[in-house]
Amino acid sequence: MSELLNIYCDESCHLEFDNQPVMVLGAVVCPEAKKQEIVQRIKEIKVKHGFSKFREMKWTSVSGAKLDFYIEIIDYFFDDSDLRFRAVIADKTALDHDHYGQSHDQWYYKMYYFLINFLIAPANHYKVYLDIKDTRSAEKLTKLHEYVCNSNLDFDRNIIKRMQHMHSKESQILQLCDLLIGAIAYTNRGLKDSPAKVALVERIKKRSSYDLIRSSLIKEPKFNLFRWKGKETNI
Repeated sequence: MSELLNIYCDESCHLEFDNQPVMVLGAVVCPEAKKQEIVQRIKEIKVKHGFSKFREMKWTSVSGAKLDFYIEIIDYFFDDSDLRFRAVIADKTALDHDHYGQSHDQWYYKMYYFLINFLIAPANHYKVYLDIKDTRSAEKLTKLHEYVCNSNLDFDRNIIKRMQHMHSKESQILQLCDLLIGAIAYTNRGLKDSPAKVALVERIKKRSSYDLIRSSLIKEPKFNLFRWKGKETNI
């Protein structure tokens, strides 16, 4: 029996010359039928901790004053069987676009393919939502949709029915994705300047049983990580 699934994607340090050693792409997946239930639960946790349910939660806002809130959000993710996550950690120090005859954008689409393709089952249908990042977002989205569909032989777009942008402030689940990829990027950049962020990273490590730096088990269903190492993967 087919199922309609939503994939909420976000990215960190995706620009070519931003002086960051890694790019992190992440996706939170949930059944469309469970979306409202998940959104409502996140709003309830916000209100419980003194937030407006409309206030945007994001990695950059993690602080000691609201650490209990962010920990409960992370625990909710791991405790809810309807939510799963995948991230691609791409080592930008290994980039050699000239060698492979590609542009940075083309490489970026390939990394998104590694992110999304793992989540796709031909029997199901998908709606993909991406956070808006820059002025070229619309153009990049069109090319990304074409690339991912063609790579899955989904020329009629019956599998990946929709791929569209949305602002993270409009989506509780996209905000959850921002929180998770923020923790992964923070870890891979070797940062430890915020005790609250370090504590949240440690919570994610404990709940996932992964160090957030290396790839997870290939078939890890809940919290799946893939570390791309450049020439070793022949891209």
